[in-house]
Amino acid sequence: MTLRLIISAATKMALGIAIILLLLLLPAGTWVYNGAWRFLILLFIPMLIMGIVMLIFSPELLRRRLQSKEKRTTQQGVVRYSALIFSFGFVVAGLDFRYGWSALPDWAVYTASALFIVGYALYGEVMRENVWLSRNITVESKQEVISTGLYGVVRHPMYLATVIMFLSIPFVLGSLWAVIPFVLYIPVIAIRILDEEQLLHKELKGYTEYCAKVRWRLIPFIW
Repeated sequence: MTLRLIISAATKMALGIAIILLLLLLPAGTWVYNGAWRFLILLFIPMLIMGIVMLIFSPELLRRRLQSKEKRTTQQGVVRYSALIFSFGFVVAGLDFRYGWSALPDWAVYTASALFIVGYALYGEVMRENVWLSRNITVESKQEVISTGLYGVVRHPMYLATVIMFLSIPFVLGSLWAVIPFVLYIPVIAIRILDEEQLLHKELKGYTEYCAKVRWRLIPFIW
């Protein structure tokens, strides 16, 4: 079981690195694209650390996080559109670097990098709080509602973390034009949340009462 988890996690990480490098460096036309390497470091080093921690302390959580096959039609569409958005965003960022369409000051790049790490830290805290956290939308037989910590503030803190991270990406890459495709992640994640809540209301005991207690889905006082 542990060996399979390690192989699966390592394979997916290696594949992710390869795909992102292709999507960024081929359009950029060079290996010397500092924004691309900066992003890879910010993304995969924390991912590696979190993966090792989960493997040691919560291998079942790691197993859930490696599952990616969605059963619900809406969620399958969300996954496809998300992949399209990010692919297009990376290509735009690479072309932006290649042709010099936009330029960002260093402080903006460093601020975005810090925000990306903040989002990652929130993501890690969510995984610490919720042992039922799966990558695909499902409800397990013994699953319980989590209502403490970040879940006492918003219903979907993991998605809040991803919004912070993903909206930081174009600035980390140094591309203003890439902001346009990455902003499209917001309506896509909203659709994911609404569809997920339909399932949770129906199948997760206590979720309706939890929603009455915690009003905000993603951003306090907004939505």
